Amino acid sequence: MSTATIALLGQPNSGKSTLFNALTGLRQHVGNWPGKTVEKKEGSFSYKGMECAVADLPGSYSLTANSDEELITREYISSGKADVVCILADSSQLERSLFMTADYAGIDVPSFLVLNMADVASDQGKSIDVKAIEKKLGIPVLLFSATEGKKYEPYYEIMERAVKEKAKINVSALESEYEKIEGYSLLKELIPDNLIPGYTSMWLAVKALEGDKQVLSLLKAKLTHENYTNVVNICDRSQGAIATGSSKFKWIDEILDGCVTSRKENIALSKLDKIYLSKVWGKPAVILTVLLGLIASFIPALPFMGIGQGIAALKAPVTSTLTSAGAPDILIQIICTVVIQSFSYIVQMLGFVFGVTLVFGLLEEVGVMARISYVFDNTMGKLGLQGKSVMPFLVSFGCTMGGAAGARVIDNWGQKVLTIALAWAVPCGAAWAVIPMLSAVFFGPGAVLVIVVILLTMILHMWVTAKIFGRKLVQKSDRYGMIMELPPYHKPKIGALLRYVLGRTGDTFKRVASVVLLVCGVFWLLSYTFVPGTQPILYRIGTAIEPITKIFGLGWQLFIAFIASAVGKEGAIGVISALFTGGNLSIAFNDAMSGAGAASKRKRCRF
Repeated sequence: MSTATIALLGQPNSGKSTLFNALTGLRQHVGNWPGKTVEKKEGSFSYKGMECAVADLPGSYSLTANSDEELITREYISSGKADVVCILADSSQLERSLFMTADYAGIDVPSFLVLNMADVASDQGKSIDVKAIEKKLGIPVLLFSATEGKKYEPYYEIMERAVKEKAKINVSALESEYEKIEGYSLLKELIPDNLIPGYTSMWLAVKALEGDKQVLSLLKAKLTHENYTNVVNICDRSQGAIATGSSKFKWIDEILDGCVTSRKENIALSKLDKIYLSKVWGKPAVILTVLLGLIASFIPALPFMGIGQGIAALKAPVTSTLTSAGAPDILIQIICTVVIQSFSYIVQMLGFVFGVTLVFGLLEEVGVMARISYVFDNTMGKLGLQGKSVMPFLVSFGCTMGGAAGARVIDNWGQKVLTIALAWAVPCGAAWAVIPMLSAVFFGPGAVLVIVVILLTMILHMWVTAKIFGRKLVQKSDRYGMIMELPPYHKPKIGALLRYVLGRTGDTFKRVASVVLLVCGVFWLLSYTFVPGTQPILYRIGTAIEPITKIFGLGWQLFIAFIASAVGKEGAIGVISALFTGGNLSIAFNDAMSGAGAASKRKRCRF
């Protein structure tokens, strides 16, 4: 059986993850790249007797090593691990998305080009001559839509062809553009071919002109001192990335000339963008969108709430059945208190995770999330950050660790650290599981207002933290915004979106279930009376520390739940489940919050 390794390369939102998931299905695993916090996704699939390994490289806009993602992507490609690189481009925005192809040209690894999102381009009235583009590039090219899961045969065929042909991008036209740049020809003479495996002298010369620190470091190690000094002097006199970028876009225009036609006139600004990008209405519209998104997340959560309550209702009949069967009391307690009660809260919590992921995933699919980053660029600037930082904050609504990890796309170290520091103020998905439940218990219909107050407190906390640490972490000279091209609005692919949401919800369930069951089980054991007439261990600890917990306005039960939440916010649910079973939850919470006496608590807590 033949084997091949395929690397997926593309800009963010080019459809890499959709393609990767469709190709590998359940045959994938996720980890981190060695020595980095960047997510590593690998998988495999079979096609006509060929076993294919797939690496989903981190999304980046270029191969210049300004961030960990770009450095990892470049090092993986040049390592020779991939037999062929699949470059993905957004066919609805070829002028922009082919920049990665232009940046890749000159790397000595075979490749093929997939013009993804063909359905979006078709909706825009665009017609693309794939054969003409293929002839100009010299590599296999496919017009494709990764979201159409039943139409993958063309992809498999062109992939198989690329593996066999091992074609590389024709760089003659691109190099003709580079030769017009001052100093390029001199650099080419100083950098011999095969100086660094995996890279041509053309590619190295261009990256040197762009000031790529890693390339300059490699050249310093390989070239003589005199030649390296000449390289640095030439680069200092050059216009750098401005000149090379202009050459790449001219080459892209040549590639697309006569290959792309449009039956519809492009609308410069959609009706939605007139609102979102307005100086007056932009921020209110974005804030309203986020708030409505959070509120709308409660709607898909309702069925989960009903199922969770139904699971809790099983306690009485299960207890009666097991008691009639003569089951020991400890077994009844484990099943009803630990298992049933825990799963009741877990399912209810998953409802909010499912809702938030679904609503904000839909906004991302449509193209609204990019507008949110753009609109908040100036606002983030007041915190010493840039628009990119708003995405880690939004991701933190699902998972704080995910939000902190998402800060790695920020180039400036100080802005990255400050973003991570502020991300901890955002209530994560697990916290959202606890907050609505407690809000509903204490405030009933006013729970929504409580959530709004929490959001306002979060904003205040972030502002104060930024004012205290921002000046030290981010100097004024390092404070810069971002330049981005907004993706077009397009219809969401509901099937792909639901697969993504269900996948994320399933992963959350596995993690949460293990944490909640473990914590609930441990605290139940500590609160169970094994010897009649004696007090459980947890009760003794709780009553001993209660004089201290009263300072915080907490009964000892909730204080222990607070400590357990340090392991994971989900842990608080497990502790609450173990300590407040067998009585009215609202009364028990209020008694605990008021620091009620141990005797009254003993009546309401089952030990």
